[in-house]
Amino acid sequence: MAKLSTEELLEVFSEMTLLELSGFVKAFEEKFEVTAAAPVAIAAAGGAAAPAEAAEEQDEFDVILEGAGDKKIQVIKVVREIVSGLGLKEAKDLVEGAPKPILEKVAKEAAEAAKAKLEEAGAKVSVK
Repeated sequence: MAKLSTEELLEVFSEMTLLELSGFVKAFEEKFEVTAAAPVAIAAAGGAAAPAEAAEEQDEFDVILEGAGDKKIQVIKVVREIVSGLGLKEAKDLVEGAPKPILEKVAKEAAEAAKAKLEEAGAKVSVK
């Protein structure tokens, strides 16, 4: 198998949906017996003094779907509306797999608007 450059890999990943990318990460973790979350935990533990500074300058937010609530179908519709290019099956899997990130590294206004739409549909959402 030919080796792919970093740029080629990034191009392939950029064309994948969130669910396809999530599936890749799970397969990678299983194949190599690693956890993608471990470096994040180590970085968070190591930077105890930095969070106060980072909180003041934060300009990118993640919208996390905590749960669909009683109106799962309405939440799926809103997720498809918010996340461009997401099919019905992918949106359903995303909602059923909560807690999951819906949007990552978006502006505060976009995060708040998405949160409002999802909560209006009956979902439990957090913005981090």
